[in-house]
Amino acid sequence: MDESPVFHIKTKLGEYLIPKNLLYTKDDEWIKVEGEVLTLGITDYAQKKLKYIVSVELPEVGRRVSSGDAVASLESVKAVAEVYTPTSGEVIEVNEELVDKPDLINKDPYGKGWLIKIRAPGLDRSKVLSAEDYAGKILKEESS
Repeated sequence: MDESPVFHIKTKLGEYLIPKNLLYTKDDEWIKVEGEVLTLGITDYAQKKLKYIVSVELPEVGRRVSSGDAVASLESVKAVAEVYTPTSGEVIEVNEELVDKPDLINKDPYGKGWLIKIRAPGLDRSKVLSAEDYAGKILKEESS
């Protein structure tokens, strides 16, 4: 049995890390749940697909968001990508460090590269994936 806290997924196109203690969306965001506070970022897989991120637009603290809303925008050398919230709630904190150092998302997507924190009364777990399910999604996408 795999006791590592992280899945290491290796495909023909790359290698990706997926921490087992987080939840994931089909749109390649990760979610850390701490009580009513959800921390949101993009996955290692997403940042590698985007390549080098050059700028980040974050929402205002205090903004009310609904499930499925675009809450941040990431511009990379390859594309512009929106980040969506998996839940409704209020933005209570944004990672201001990313404004000057957007490449923190590339260097540390699950740590210093977090994007926003949302206070949400609950998360509909039927709309998110476990780490194992997310690993399966990546393998399926890269094999097709």
